[in-house]
Amino acid sequence: MKELKRRNFLKLSGLAMVPALLPAFAVNAKPPEASIKNDAPPSPLISFTDDGIHYPPDEYVAKLQEISKKDPIKADVYGGGGTLAALQKKFAEITGKEAAVYMPTGTMANQLAISVLSGENTKIFVQDTSHIYRDEADAAQSVHNKRLMPLAPNEPYFTLDDLKAGINYTNDGEVFKSGIGAVAIENPVRRCDGRQVPLEEIKKISEFCRSKGYKLHLDGARLYLASAFGGASIAEYAANFDTVYISLYKYLGADGGAILCGEKAVIDKMEHLIKIYGGTIFSNWSKAAMALYHLDGLEDRLKKTATQATDLFEKLNKVPGLSVTALKCGSNIFDFKLTAGTDVKKFKKALYENHKVVIRGAGPDGVIKLQVNETLLRTDNQFLVKAFSDSLSVAKA
Repeated sequence: MKELKRRNFLKLSGLAMVPALLPAFAVNAKPPEASIKNDAPPSPLISFTDDGIHYPPDEYVAKLQEISKKDPIKADVYGGGGTLAALQKKFAEITGKEAAVYMPTGTMANQLAISVLSGENTKIFVQDTSHIYRDEADAAQSVHNKRLMPLAPNEPYFTLDDLKAGINYTNDGEVFKSGIGAVAIENPVRRCDGRQVPLEEIKKISEFCRSKGYKLHLDGARLYLASAFGGASIAEYAANFDTVYISLYKYLGADGGAILCGEKAVIDKMEHLIKIYGGTIFSNWSKAAMALYHLDGLEDRLKKTATQATDLFEKLNKVPGLSVTALKCGSNIFDFKLTAGTDVKKFKKALYENHKVVIRGAGPDGVIKLQVNETLLRTDNQFLVKAFSDSLSVAKA
């Protein structure tokens, strides 16, 4: 395929062609980082509702034009070659794995990984709160003939002792035994407000599983957040697993897609399986280009985000009427509360209309979940403290 030349790309990417090029976006998608400079007013948006930057369709197309102007985007064909190949190579290097493959969804990445790793064995141990167990429509059972074995009900993670107990209970209680194929861990855990599995626990589980010949898969959709707020590198996490999935749209700007990394013998099986399960797409260059662009410097930006968030919340906790609490084993989500008698709706409205800062509504317990992402870097904490303080005054008026 020839490179997408600038003038041809501009023709293709007019707004009339958006439906053909890109899927529909959520109406609350966020503007791009490039439209904001740190020395300018913090408009149009600082968001505490997402894991990363999300683009509305017109700005998504504009961003692709900007990317292609600097380094012409090359199209892949059915997942082969082009910018997608560069993205796969980059992820293999980052995770320290032999190979990587693109998949259209994280569910497919998780399901094919645990299926291939398990081979003829049927049991796969997972967190009770994991995406694989709770949010993938029983695909392991109904499609791949695998049996998910949930551990640690309602907890963000299971310990090595939990895993050993689960294995022993299963082995002792079944007359007709089937083999244990794999152990899957999600980190951080979406259903538990981004809480993390302690790295030391991961290492203990990994050492045990390898001694027993059990394969390990990491659902690391948000792994970069675990890295930024937990301190370990992506490669350090990945070294404990046979396969690792990372999302392309949580914080990498793409409008979808997933990357699965692992040893070459495993990844080489995926192209055929993706086709079997209907996941082969003619071309994926738009997602690959966006993800590759945002991947550059991501770890550093998220570390700066974590540092700035820590300082911001220390300052907000000194403002009478505001309270921010970090979660145990948390990552980028924090509990925020307003003093009793404050009109939360007025506060939220004032933050957005006067300062272009977006937060979620409060839950039944009055807690607002602040979700930190790199839009925080669009301004400084002095501005944000004033924005929260001024909005509190409005909400008490």
